[in-house]
Amino acid sequence: MNSSAARFALTIAGALALLMGLIFAGQGANLIPGSFMTGDPTWLVVGIILAVVGVVLLVVALRRGRRP
Repeated sequence: MNSSAARFALTIAGALALLMGLIFAGQGANLIPGSFMTGDPTWLVVGIILAVVGVVLLVVALRRGRRP
């Protein structure tokens, strides 16, 4: 896989992980109602971890593009 395809894949994966993590954390914190995850602290922790993984993937994708 070439560098631009890898960067694109990491960017998409990071953005999705960040978005899902924020949704999970919002449901776990009882900010987004209407799910079995609402108000469950387990999903708050899972969401925070997933959001951090998403941020790391986005940082790696951005740094990958700067190399010569």
